Amino acid sequence: MLTLEQGRFLVRLARQAIATALETGQVLSPPADVPEPLREQRGVFVTLRQRVAGEKMLRGCIGIALPIKPLVEATIEAALNAAFRDPRFPPLTGEEFPHVTVEVSVLTPPQLLQVSDPREYPAHIRIGRDGLLVEADWQRGLLLPQVAVEHGFDAVTFLEQTCLKAGLPKDAWRKGGIQVFTFQAQVFEETEPDGEVVEVMKGGDE
Repeated sequence: MLTLEQGRFLVRLARQAIATALETGQVLSPPADVPEPLREQRGVFVTLRQRVAGEKMLRGCIGIALPIKPLVEATIEAALNAAFRDPRFPPLTGEEFPHVTVEVSVLTPPQLLQVSDPREYPAHIRIGRDGLLVEADWQRGLLLPQVAVEHGFDAVTFLEQTCLKAGLPKDAWRKGGIQVFTFQAQVFEETEPDGEVVEVMKGGDE
């Protein structure tokens, strides 16, 4: 578990990485002197949102699901990808950036759900705690834990939406032949653009 101060550091690092890219076109170098937990290999996602007509709307969300890079490096990479390489959106502009909030989700390693019957999957998923990763051959779909909360999904709908994210039929999880993983996320977000950072999900049982 990260401290709130470490979470704030990551959110500010993500914002600084985007600002540096917008201002200079350069990739921010990872800080050399950071606490040990931020040097550990962790999965991380960066989510950008902007307020439209009073509602916070998604503006980009990309990450690294598996713990294959030090957290500070992965955060910089995820921030740049969320801002400029999310295929659902045009690249973020300098005019938009001051109106965008930054959220960082630090992931636990995905754990394979072992079931004897695919119909058992929903019973092993806890909304508000678990994120989902679905894999079938080369297809992969991931949804963060907060997505299920924000959209009011139950476990079945969460499974269906993750399958769709992987480019699979929504009922693919019922038919076997796929792998379903759960993971948790410790989530830190700005309350307003470049503002206070708070912890909104602790990454485990509440």
